[in-house]
Amino acid sequence: MSAIQPGNPAPDFTLETDAGQTFRLADHRGSFVVVYFYPKDDTPACTTEAASFSALEGKFEAAGCKVVGISPDTPESHKKFRKKHDLTVALASDPDHAVAQAYGVWVEKSMYGRKYMGIERTTFLIAPDGRVLRVWEKVKVAGHAEEVLAAIESEGR
Repeated sequence: MSAIQPGNPAPDFTLETDAGQTFRLADHRGSFVVVYFYPKDDTPACTTEAASFSALEGKFEAAGCKVVGISPDTPESHKKFRKKHDLTVALASDPDHAVAQAYGVWVEKSMYGRKYMGIERTTFLIAPDGRVLRVWEKVKVAGHAEEVLAAIESEGR
């Protein structure tokens, strides 16, 4: 279970993006923000997730929402990932895992009996007042971006 639950204030952060800019959560007060954490650029599920959010970016914007994907990958890796898959959402780099730790998504994982630290695929919907509205943990990628958009549209009504 993520450390941040609905009703909690969203931990503020400032991260470098693939465009060489900084993404500051505080700069988006007054708007909805979707913060989705994903393990690694250019892997099958991560690519599908980023492409899904990118395909719906216009609808997120129309709903007054900014979308940012965060992984430990470098801005240069994000830039290649964006170009290769024609992605449009902001991709932010969290190389020291500080933001992932603040959100409780930098966790011990296990694959083939080997334990390691990594990102638990998790999405946070942050309200215009900076509180967390919804948390999707252990995200299944198929249909996820649509589900998040529906949640924003229902909040905006």
